[in-house]
Amino acid sequence: MLKWLWLTLLAVLLDQGSKLAVDATMLLYESVPVMPYFNLTYVHNPGAAFSFLSEAGGWQRWFFSGLALTISVAITIWLAKLQKHEHLLGASLALVLGGAVGNLIDRVAYGYVIDFIDVYYGSSHFPAFNIADAAINLGVFLMLAESFGWFGSTKKEQG
Repeated sequence: MLKWLWLTLLAVLLDQGSKLAVDATMLLYESVPVMPYFNLTYVHNPGAAFSFLSEAGGWQRWFFSGLALTISVAITIWLAKLQKHEHLLGASLALVLGGAVGNLIDRVAYGYVIDFIDVYYGSSHFPAFNIADAAINLGVFLMLAESFGWFGSTKKEQG
């Protein structure tokens, strides 16, 4: 079911385009209010989710790059082996793959991931994230939803 790779490509293009736009128009740590509870805030994240291992000294760049590359290959193989009726799983894997590739590009090119989506309530801010992170989270949510049968059965109809 490699037909879902268009969704992967879309996620990568949206992610990389938004990061390039933020980098070209904002200063590092600049924050622009967009609407209540949402700012654009330009930050660099050398670590993983929630800046995990961001102060590790540099080795984490290659560790997370290798991990993302390994996961990307595994997801591509999984996508290739999907059955024609596994539409939701195909879309969810394609989104996770697009997010992994988007952040992998940043790690290899810059040594950090560009984050800029800042969601907050009062003075409490969720860690900044990007389109790739959103694609990964949406993909995982859809995969869980599919596994719990929230969107109907994905099993091939027996006749």
